[in-house]
Amino acid sequence: MATLQASSFLTSFCSATSSSSCRGGTITAKINIPKIQTIKISLPGLIQRRGISGYEQFTSNPVEELLSPSRIQSDNDGPDLLVIEKLYAIKEAVADRVEMHRNIGEQRSQWNSMLLTSINGITLAAATMAGIAASSGDAIVGLKMSSTLMYLAATGMLTTINQIQPSQLAEEQRNATRLFQDLHNQIETSLSIGHPSAIDVKEAMDKVLALDKAYPLPLLGVMLEKFPSSVEPAVWWPQQRRRQPKRASDNTENEWNGWNSKLEEEMKEIMGVLGSKDQEEYISLGKKALKLNKLLAISGPLLTGLAAIGSMFIESSPSHGSNWAAMLGIVGGALASVVNTIEHGGQVGMVFEMYRSNAGFFEYMQESIESNLTETEMDRRENGEVLEMKVALKLGRSLSDLRDLAASSSWKAENLDEFASKLF
Repeated sequence: MATLQASSFLTSFCSATSSSSCRGGTITAKINIPKIQTIKISLPGLIQRRGISGYEQFTSNPVEELLSPSRIQSDNDGPDLLVIEKLYAIKEAVADRVEMHRNIGEQRSQWNSMLLTSINGITLAAATMAGIAASSGDAIVGLKMSSTLMYLAATGMLTTINQIQPSQLAEEQRNATRLFQDLHNQIETSLSIGHPSAIDVKEAMDKVLALDKAYPLPLLGVMLEKFPSSVEPAVWWPQQRRRQPKRASDNTENEWNGWNSKLEEEMKEIMGVLGSKDQEEYISLGKKALKLNKLLAISGPLLTGLAAIGSMFIESSPSHGSNWAAMLGIVGGALASVVNTIEHGGQVGMVFEMYRSNAGFFEYMQESIESNLTETEMDRRENGEVLEMKVALKLGRSLSDLRDLAASSSWKAENLDEFASKLF
């Protein structure tokens, strides 16, 4: 009876359990036991001590430490938002300066053309009146006075325009526009790649202030001297060169940061060619342009002043002794127009500024190369391969052409006839 009850119980148990199988009188039963999940509880006051180094000790509040902004910034190695905000502010200021220098440059270029046309018109009109007064006796006093006043006005205007040199001012603003645009692009590159740092902010600020000093906008007080005693290269970069931040290096090749002894010798040779050939050539050309500009700046007002004196002494029926007055009034005005056209129409001041700026460009390249060569720690230098490519592009050469120039310089030494730059 007990056996029958047990058999009936097992049969019902097999039919009720899905995981059981009853075959050929053999009973197989599977019992599923649920897995118990373990929950890890971290105690705030408990300090974990282990013999393996590298584990951090928990503070009194580990959740706040893990979620703090500084911990997230360190773990994610993300950019500093304050630095980015400062760079954007500098970028906006630089963009505004680009627009300011562009507009003022166009305005000063128009000054040059309008003043040139006006002064030449006044001078030629005064010379015409002086000629009429010398050949006619009617209303000679009015013609003499008109011619004299117009010559005096032309003398004053020429003196002023020769002091400010509008063509040179326009060239300064064009250079400033280009350099500020280049700085704007550099800031955009810093924001686009990598993580900008406080050093980038300081460098950008220093470059903005250096450009403001090199190319001032006002005319009174801070205007650059247009007739300096000596020709010096234009300087628009900060004199204090920044030290590059250290770079992490994982192998021996990266520790050299793209530099080797051959590249160092190549850069030294390029630096020597830039100083002895290109920079010296443009300084020499700048001296010649400055001398010519000084001569023309003095000759123009002098000729109009003499013409004014001659027109003042013109007589209605000139005798042999008074012919000089009419000749001086007519010929002086004509020569003054020619001198004014050569000086301001030929934009001799702009040519001088261009030579001075080009000499400054070569000096800037020399300082850039020298600042890297004098740095003893390789990881603080600019990458050698990148610097070589930049130098080649700025000089209008290919990498192989640049290396050939360095080889020729080391071989021919001072007898090298070739210039480093092929752009200008």
